[in-house]
Order: sequence, then C-alpha cells, then structure tokens
Amino acid sequence: MTTIWAGIDAGKRSHHCVVLDQQGSVLLSTPVENDETALLELIGTVAGIAAGGAVCWATDLNAGGAAMLIALLAAHDQQVLYLPGRIVHHAAATYRGDGKTDAKDARIIADQARMRTDLQPVRRADPIATDLRLLTARRTDVVCDRVRAINRLRSTMLEYFPALERTFDYSKSKAALTLLSRYQTPDALRRIGAARLAAWLKARGARNSATVAQLAVDAAHAQRSTLPTQTVGAKLVARLAAEITAIDDELKQIDTDIADRFDHHRSAEILTSMPGFGPVLAATFLAQIGGNLDGFDSVDRLACVAGLAPVPRDSGRISGNLHRPRRFNRRLLRTCYLAALSSLKNSPASRTFYDRKRAEGKSHKQALIGLARRRINVIWAMLRDHTHYHEPDTAKPALAA
Repeated sequence: MTTIWAGIDAGKRSHHCVVLDQQGSVLLSTPVENDETALLELIGTVAGIAAGGAVCWATDLNAGGAAMLIALLAAHDQQVLYLPGRIVHHAAATYRGDGKTDAKDARIIADQARMRTDLQPVRRADPIATDLRLLTARRTDVVCDRVRAINRLRSTMLEYFPALERTFDYSKSKAALTLLSRYQTPDALRRIGAARLAAWLKARGARNSATVAQLAVDAAHAQRSTLPTQTVGAKLVARLAAEITAIDDELKQIDTDIADRFDHHRSAEILTSMPGFGPVLAATFLAQIGGNLDGFDSVDRLACVAGLAPVPRDSGRISGNLHRPRRFNRRLLRTCYLAALSSLKNSPASRTFYDRKRAEGKSHKQALIGLARRRINVIWAMLRDHTHYHEPDTAKPALAA
C-alpha cells in the first residue's frame, strides 16, 4: 500500500500543510485556516491525493492551536505523529537554505515523518485527563500570579514602611492581608491601637487577631518617620492585598474543581493511595501522562519522559558518563519530585531509601530524584494492575506495590 506524508506547521489562527510522496516530492503545499470547515476540506483533499492509500500526518504541536486538527484527525481514524518544535528547529539546519517559512517548516515535518521511525504518535488523553490538564495549568498560572503579587506587595512596603514589611509572612498570614486592606501606615496603626485593631480583625474572621494586632502596632511605634512614598505606596498596598485575597479565593475554587473532576477518574483512588500524592499532585500526574499508560510502551519510557532516567554521554574511552536528558516533561518531573519529597513524612519505605542514598554520599536533590525514579516503577505497576499501594517492609531494600 502506498503511503503519503502530510506535515502540519501548526499555528494559532492558521496552519500550513505540505504533502509528500515516498520519494519526497511535494504533492500539496497550502495554508489552511484553523477552522473546522477548512480542516475537514483539507482532510478530504489529502485523502483524495492518497487515492485509497495510507496517510501519515505529523504536527509540531500536540495541544493548543492544533487541538481542533488533532480531534478531527482522530475522528477520521488518521495516524498522527508528534514532532516537537525543537527537533524541527535542529532538523532545519540539515536542509538547504537559511530561510524560514511556514511552508518550509511543514515540508521538514513531513519529510522527517517520512524518514524517521522513532517518532511517537500523538497520545489521545481521556476526557477527564484533558480537563485536569486545563485546570492544573490554570492553577500553576494563578500560583505564579500570587507569588508575583506578594513580591510586589513586599517591595512596595519597603518603600515607606519596612518595619511592618518584615513583621509578617504575607504568603501565609491571611490576617496580615486583612490588616493591610484597611491600615497600611504607621500613623493609622498608632491611632487605632492594639485593642481596637484586634477587635476589628476578629470581626472579620482573622485568626490570632490579638497577636497580629500587637505586632502591627509595635511595628508602627518602631517607625516615627513619614517617608515621601507613603501616600502612593499605601494605596498600592491596599490594592495588592485585595488582589492577593482574590487570588486565594480563586485558588480554593480551582482546587475544589480539580478534586471534583479527579474523583471521577478510574485511577483516582489508586494514585492517592501512594504516599505523597494528594488530589492536586495526583491530578497533575494523570494530566501529564494522558490519564493512562497507553502512550508508554514501558516504565523506562515513562521515566525518560519524566526526566528521571539519566542518559549516557560516552565518547571514546570515556564511559559511564550519565547526565539528565535535555528533553523531558518538566511538569511531570516536578510532580514526581514533590510527591517523593512529601512521601518522606509518612512512608517508612521512602524514608529508608532516601536515608540510604544520603549515606552513600548523594545530595538531597540526587537522593530525591533516585527515590522518584524508584516510585515510578511502583506507580507503573499500580496503574497497570489496577491495585492500591501497600507499604512494604522497611527491612527490604526496594519499594513495592
């Protein structure tokens, strides 16, 4: 059966498609709008060119702007390969000319799909995993916004009220943010006093209101000078405190949505039975692997994608030179790393493995990565066999499912 290859240089508003035959000759080169009707016409046109033969599609995106295209190709039972943009960039150096166009990139994608046999198919995530991917990505953005807002808050307070800035940890103290929504200057805190401020905070549900009020008033008494930036700075601090409070409310809602959606996944209870995995980390893990193990032919492949399997860089007489891979899923690595770190608190087997690695001279980070790699084996077995985690005997050297 004759096969043709269709390369898609995907974009937000439009794509470019190049179709090659077995000799690498261009059969079609055309832009196409990122629209359902236009994409369906393209699929029909390429099928007509194939004339009953097989079509192998390849794209440099597996989500985002290519989501509509991938969904339509899946609905038509088309084979779709994923060629990361970084590979396309490096492969372009082997083709003639220094120019870069969408048509050239699409041709490179099609040509690489024609010649290479190591490209992975686009993994089709289950609906729950897709929802979790969107929710966890949004949560990451909101957490980053919160960190930036807190940093701006502290930076602004340093401009006019450094005594109060160093008094509280604004990333953890809700009472301190409540305080800043109304009282941001030394004069205002001295006027209200500790007793009335404590009553005001208590009425708004702040914990440890008396302690917070006393610390704030003490900071106000420690600074008698009024800096020129106080007027504008106080207004900005009030806005930033309100912004951080709103972000905290959104985070709570996102966590609730993640937990509700995650509970409907068939592997939810299995994954959360593993020490170190709560609803958010477990949901992130499922989102990054597509909800199942179908996209990985072995546990070693999963570890490689997660960045937990070192790769050799040997040359000549130099051997055993292992390094972290350059291409891996950083969110999946972070999830496995944090879960391994959390498991040290309530898993004797994890603590025993970690302590043994530290005794061997490994650093904290190296020991945790080694633990995360060992736990990947356990998670693979749990999801493959659909079994819950059972804490092994700590006298044994390995974790077990």
